[in-house]
Amino acid sequence: MRVWLFIIGFGLASCYANECVRTREMPTGLKLDHYRSPTPACVPQGVTLATAELKTLIETEQPVLIDVMAVYLREDQEFGATWLVNEPHFNLPQSVWLPNTGYGTLEPKIEAWFKAQLAQLTAGNLNRPLVFYCVADCWMSWNAVQRVRAYGYQHVYWYKEGIDGWKAAGWPLVNSEPQPFDQK
Repeated sequence: MRVWLFIIGFGLASCYANECVRTREMPTGLKLDHYRSPTPACVPQGVTLATAELKTLIETEQPVLIDVMAVYLREDQEFGATWLVNEPHFNLPQSVWLPNTGYGTLEPKIEAWFKAQLAQLTAGNLNRPLVFYCVADCWMSWNAVQRVRAYGYQHVYWYKEGIDGWKAAGWPLVNSEPQPFDQK
C-alpha cells in the first residue's frame, strides 16, 4: 500500500512537473552565469525532490543519478581530453559524474558527449528516471533538468539539496571520478 501511494504520488508529481511557477529570480531559459547562488524552489519541466523523496525513489525506481559538478577539461592534441580534478570529489553512491553539463551554454563537443552518455546510461529509454544534482545552491543541476527534458527524456528530477543535503541527512557519500571524456 505504501509503495503504491508513493508511485501514485510520483505519477501525480510528473503530471504537474510543468506547474512550476516562474518567479522573478528565475531566468526565462537556462541560467548563464553565477551558478553558485540561491536557487528557486522548483524547476520548470522537472520534479523537485527532497532528500527523503530521493531516497524512496532510489529504493523503488532505481533512477540514474547524475552529478553535474563542473571541473576543468584539459585538451591536448597528443593525449586527448582529460578532466583535471584538483581534489577528491564525493557524491551519492551509484552516481555518474558528468561534469560541465549544467552550464547555461554547452560547447558542441560537450553537448554531443552528454547526449551520448545519457543514451548509454538509459539504454536509449527516454522514460528511464534521471535525477540531476550538484551541491546546494547550484544552478547547474537546474539547467541540466531543463536541457534533458528538451532532449525528450520524460521522467526528470532535480535534487535541489544535492551533495550537501545528502550529507546533512547522514547518508554516505563515495569518492568519485568523472566519466571519461570520449569524443567518439
